[in-house]
Formats: sequence, C-alpha cells, structure tokens
Amino acid sequence: MTPRPATTSAVAGMTMVTAGSMTANAVSYLLALVAAAWLGPSGYGEFAALTASQLVLAVPALALQTVVAREVVLGRDAATLRRLETRCAVIVAVLAALLVAPIAAILGTGTGATVAALLTAPLLVLLAGEQGLLQGTGRFGRLSALLAAAGLGKVAPAVAVLALGGGPGAALTASAVGTGAVAAVARVLTGRGTDSDEPRAAVGVAAVLRASQVQLALVVLSSVDVLLARVVLGDEQAGQYALGAVATKVAFWLPAAVGVVLYPKMASPDHSGRAVRAALGVLVGIGAVTVAAAAAVAPLVPAVLGEDYAPVRGLLWAFALSGGCLAVLQGALLSAIARERTRLALVAWAGLAVEVALILTVVSTMQQLIAVAATTAALTAAAAGLLVLRGVAGPSRGFPDVTSGTPE
Repeated sequence: MTPRPATTSAVAGMTMVTAGSMTANAVSYLLALVAAAWLGPSGYGEFAALTASQLVLAVPALALQTVVAREVVLGRDAATLRRLETRCAVIVAVLAALLVAPIAAILGTGTGATVAALLTAPLLVLLAGEQGLLQGTGRFGRLSALLAAAGLGKVAPAVAVLALGGGPGAALTASAVGTGAVAAVARVLTGRGTDSDEPRAAVGVAAVLRASQVQLALVVLSSVDVLLARVVLGDEQAGQYALGAVATKVAFWLPAAVGVVLYPKMASPDHSGRAVRAALGVLVGIGAVTVAAAAAVAPLVPAVLGEDYAPVRGLLWAFALSGGCLAVLQGALLSAIARERTRLALVAWAGLAVEVALILTVVSTMQQLIAVAATTAALTAAAAGLLVLRGVAGPSRGFPDVTSGTPE
C-alpha cells in the first residue's frame, strides 16, 4: 500500500481540531456542572456513573476511528471502511442490550436511565467512522466542525431537559436523540470519501478489536475511579468525587487535538518516530500547565457550585494531574495502534489491575481515592512513554514537518 499523506499541516490542523474539540468539551463540562448543581450530589453520582459506563461501551467507536484513519493513510477505500463501520455499530448495539441489566445491578441505577445511557454507544460508532475518514485524509476543518456538532448535539438537549426538571434518565435519553441526529448528517459532511483502484486485503472487525482492547484499557483506567466511588464511598462523597473528576476529564481531553492531528503521521513509516516524540513532549507540557491552572481556580469551587462541593477544593490539582498523566498515556497508546504494536496495552491493563485492587482494599475516603488514581496514572504513563520512546529510537531526530500542506 502507498501511504497517503495528510493534506493539512500539523499546526493548522491542531488549531482547527482544538477549536472543534474545545467546543465539544466546553459544552460537556457545562453539562457536568449543570447536572451537579441541579441534580445534587446523589443524583449527579448516578448521572456520572452512567456517563462513565457509556464511555466504556463506546470504546469500539474510539478504536474504529483510529483504524479507519490508519487504513485511509495506507490507501484503503472509503466504501470498504464504511461497511466496517456498519458492522461495528450493529455489534455494539447488541452488546449494549445485553449489558443493561448487569450494569444497572452493579451501579444501582434505574433500568430506564441505564438503557438511555447505553443507547448512545452504537450511534457514536457510526459517528466515529466518519470522523476517521476525515482524520485520515487530513480534512481537519470538516473534522473540527463535526466534533463541535457532536458535542452540541449530545449536550444541548440534555441541558434543556434538566432545565425543565428532568432526572438523569430523561437527560441521557435527550442526549442519545441529539447524538443520533448528528450521526445522521455526518456522512453528508464527510462526503464520498476516498476510493482506490488497487486491490486491498479485507479489513475486518478483528482490526477494530485489537485497537479496542488498547482503547478499552485507557478508557476504563480513566473512568474506574468514578465508577468505584459509588462502591467505596457514600452517595454524597461519590457525587463530590464525580465533580472533582471533571478536572480529570478537562486535563485528559484538552490536548486531544495533539493525538488527532499527529496520528496520521504516526501511521506513516516516513514520519512515525518524529511524530511520536513530538506528541509526547507537547502532552507533558500541556499537562503541567493544566495542573497549575487547576490549583489556581480551586478556591472558586464552593463559590460557583456551593458549599456541598467544598471538600473538592484542595484536591482539584490532583484530579488535573491524573488527567494530564492519562493524556500522555493516550498519546503513547495511539502510537501503538498507528504502528500496529498493540501489545503496549499490557502496561495499561497492569496499571488498571493495580488501581482496582487498591481501591477495593485500602480506599475509604475521597482523598485516598484520588491519591490512588493519580499515582497509578502517573506510573503507567511513565512506563508506557519510556517503552514507546525506546521503540521509535533511531537515526531520525527532531519534530514532524509542520510547514507543508494547505489547511482546509
């Protein structure tokens, strides 16, 4: 296969994708703050736990986007990749239906609310396939617009329902409807995509499964503390912890554009090493700035959200540290998918096992829980990062070329 270069420079691409992802993330954080304020600690604890479960089930969507983008770079035609997208969505829909009862029982959530949360997962798979086509071809302007639309479509209906007095289940249902609407128009925005006259070996669900286990390790590692907070803490502390975890999400997703834009270069044999080094370096820098910012704004938490959330104030920097470390881990794992070296996920799975064991055996307070989560994230990210850097060591040095290409 002849690699297909991205059509947009890295700097311009990061600018556009950051704009789209920041829009999506900003409205997501708004939903978290609104839900925390209007549902109270107990209701928000249920809402946050179901949202975390939704994210875990949406792992195939994250994996599908990376596989599609990689295969586009390597010359795969769009029609083949869209068939893969449809198959994956059907599989996730069936899996979601089977998991409703177990998740509701484990988390102690209502069946209706659980159905509403999991219903979004197959819709996210369809959306991710189109995002992968845009990412792989370097059409970051359209990708930015789609990311922003996806965020608004998921959040705006939920906020409206909460404003009318709806509970977690109603808000999650509205969110699913909005996501479905965006997924329906995504293919129009993406267009016909790329075609290839050269014969290609079939790309199947197995490729997505290999990428999924990498993404699953990361997603569960980033969500397990919120999920288990309802098990080891009381409802009120679990709700407070879920609010603090918003800072983790901010630090985790804020630098998402770095991986999105540099991923096609990671998948290209000519640029892989330099792209990986650049991505990890930028992610570490952004993480440090985010931790400092969290410490600076922490005193505002009680004033903005009320004294019920005052215990979070002194821990906000630790939540941000956890998210920043997870962002570095994500960069390392993305490089593993791009280069089809997914065994690196074993590091994340090992970190997850240690974290779960510690939470279930020694944690009884919110302070202990975030200490375990942040320490595990830091050590896992350091191990994965070192292994990745060793793997790309070679004669090539420096950073990816960020001057070539024309922004869309």
